[in-house]
Amino acid sequence: MLETIPGVVVAAVIAAALLAYYRLRSGRPARSFADGGTASVTVGLTGTEKPAGLLRWFTTVDHKDIGLLYILFGTAAALWGATDAMMIRTELLVPETAIWNVETYNAVFTTHGFTMLFFFVTPVFTGIANYVLPLLLGADDLAFPRINAIAFWLLPPSLLLVRGGLITDVMGMVLGVLPLDVSALEALEPVGMGWTMYTPLSVEMANPQISVALLGLHLSGVATTMAAINFIVTVLTERPDDLGWDRLDIFSWNILVTSGLILLAFPLLGSTLIMLLLDRNFGTTFFAIEGGGPMLWQHLFWFFGHPEVYILVLPAFGLISLILPKFCGRRLFGFRFIVYSTIAIGVMSFGVWAHHMFATGMDPRLRASFMAVSLAIAIPSAIKEFNWIATMWNGRLRLDAPLICIIGGLSTFVVGGITGVFLAAVPVDLVLHDTHYVVGHFHLIVVGVIPLAMIAASYYWFPLITGRMYNQRLARVQSLLLVVGSFVTFLPLLVLGYEGMPRRYGVYPAEFITLNQIASLGALVLGVSVVLWLVNMVQSARVGPVVRDADVWNLKETGQFTREWQWFEERLEERRDGSTRPESSPERTRAGEDTDSDSDSDSDSGSD
Repeated sequence: MLETIPGVVVAAVIAAALLAYYRLRSGRPARSFADGGTASVTVGLTGTEKPAGLLRWFTTVDHKDIGLLYILFGTAAALWGATDAMMIRTELLVPETAIWNVETYNAVFTTHGFTMLFFFVTPVFTGIANYVLPLLLGADDLAFPRINAIAFWLLPPSLLLVRGGLITDVMGMVLGVLPLDVSALEALEPVGMGWTMYTPLSVEMANPQISVALLGLHLSGVATTMAAINFIVTVLTERPDDLGWDRLDIFSWNILVTSGLILLAFPLLGSTLIMLLLDRNFGTTFFAIEGGGPMLWQHLFWFFGHPEVYILVLPAFGLISLILPKFCGRRLFGFRFIVYSTIAIGVMSFGVWAHHMFATGMDPRLRASFMAVSLAIAIPSAIKEFNWIATMWNGRLRLDAPLICIIGGLSTFVVGGITGVFLAAVPVDLVLHDTHYVVGHFHLIVVGVIPLAMIAASYYWFPLITGRMYNQRLARVQSLLLVVGSFVTFLPLLVLGYEGMPRRYGVYPAEFITLNQIASLGALVLGVSVVLWLVNMVQSARVGPVVRDADVWNLKETGQFTREWQWFEERLEERRDGSTRPESSPERTRAGEDTDSDSDSDSDSGSD
């Protein structure tokens, strides 16, 4: 029937509908919002106000809005990846494959690694930096606002491409009940090659979803590189004249070094992924025996992969260094040495990649040199740890939720870092390589230090972002559960590794069952902690107590009332001044009443 309608009629109907919509919008008065902005009375291609509703979030170039989008996206990806982790720990409750089959288990730990490394940690830290970096620098915005927006909007399709096998699998099952051909969807199975994508397995597996996932990873790398360039240019060019390098805050230093690592490491990953795509689809021999061989993939991947570890953890170190002194009542001890150690970690991170390859049979002389650098990189990390401890020494500690998270992060960093030193020694690594010891070591960093720093930041800046205060008692309980859950989950893995249990196996000997069940119990505690954090954040953003005084943490008393809190104080003063002005219209009156009573500190109070 539709094909019999002339196209001109369809065009006329669409034009009439658009005209009616424009006339309806132009006849409405301007709406006022609690953030002080208005929705324009006309619809056009230009305007200075933020549009209302969802259109604001799809079109914004405000660094604060984009920062919130990054954080929300990273949180959603983290919950998805955490679901994978809970599936893994559920399967490992028993020695045999009682819940998922082997193929599902392989796919789950593969997508878990991709999701957490590329779509959780980096986007969340990018979001935090988006929001607070210009405020810390006293800048209006990042150097390239539109590039900033583009970089974010590349990430959602990247995640869908990487995890598309699961999505198409579910779609195929749903649409399979209908008289439709779903063979194309069923051909895209979840990838199960492991997150390190070692060749020749990743070349020879027939699953076409692998090529789709490689494209998604490449796209995410492009987005991350764009964000890094933006941060570097912002720090170099957007600082005021009175903010020299010696006065630059520690978080900005860490973001600058991290962005430099991204700029050097991610383009290499992108090139390596393209080479793997060409091997899979066009018959090239980059990683074939007659070409570079499988060892070439490992060298290229880990040349990216170990700097990536510091790309993940350096922003966490920056948050710890920034927030810790605020709850100790004193300045950061050894500021310059912490900056120097950050730069040293960045430089040395490109000289340790081959310690992931000690078991491949490389030349012993090469192994010795990489062992030396791998041991040496622990020195700047230790400088940070001892300076943090010295900052707390004789300080007036306030055991609020941010400090509990940070102390827990320092504790997990000690264990995770020292176990890394053991793995840097060739004789030890040859015994423990590819065992659960490596999993425990790595996760004490990426589940211990990194999320604890993120959650400390969420509690510290929550009043600034939302204008409301969270439930502090619940926050303390949640922080303690997260710390305890991290140790209960991953310390047993270190013991399992010593006893010889290999990683990536869904089936294991019965003598390992007790420690695996303890680890799974710890994972459940972590899950409860995450749910408590999520409930606290959402509910407090809705109905938490309104913040009237910008000095939430008594920072003026110790002279640490930094630029972002000064900006927040100015916003609160502007809001108070605006609420005392004469009312000019009924619409403005309603907006002012909302501001005073309920929306004084709605989610835009710190994000406009």
